[in-house]
Amino acid sequence: MRSVSFSMNISLDGYCDHTMFNPSEEVLEYFTATLSGVDLLFFGRVMYQLMFPYWADVAQTKSGTATENRFAERLTAIDRVVMSRSLNSVDDKTRIVRSHPAEELLKLKQQPGDKISVDSVSLLPEFIQAGLIDEFQLVVHPVMVGQGRPLLTGGSLQETLNLKLVDTIAFKSGNVALHYLKQ
Repeated sequence: MRSVSFSMNISLDGYCDHTMFNPSEEVLEYFTATLSGVDLLFFGRVMYQLMFPYWADVAQTKSGTATENRFAERLTAIDRVVMSRSLNSVDDKTRIVRSHPAEELLKLKQQPGDKISVDSVSLLPEFIQAGLIDEFQLVVHPVMVGQGRPLLTGGSLQETLNLKLVDTIAFKSGNVALHYLKQ
């Protein structure tokens, strides 16, 4: 069975609005490395539209720094699933799923392959409740933004999820990568 990893950037005050962060080169290198064992990305619509076409354009035009270009190339090479009721079209490496995201992720998890990376704050509580997330990779940015989407909202989990910290990386930029496994 494939493992499922939840990866997310988060502010010090718990918000996940990527438009508020400016990841350093070392953070992008970290995320590029975390994608090395991933062969499927599972996005919600908001995250998909934030990440693509931006990174697809960087991969195609090589318009970023060397680190940004490497991240863009790796990210866009991976097959994707996007959960959306409103998207009408996506790129050729992406498949739209319209309903039952936890059932779809379970089906994908049971198929042969490498790791699945989930990048969707809106779907996180449902996936946790279904027991589908095996690890969490959070990069905490040294900013407080006071707004945006929180990682979890009050009451979104029915029971406490205990995690085991397996790795911590402190970056020169002040970011901290936290890697947890589900216990």
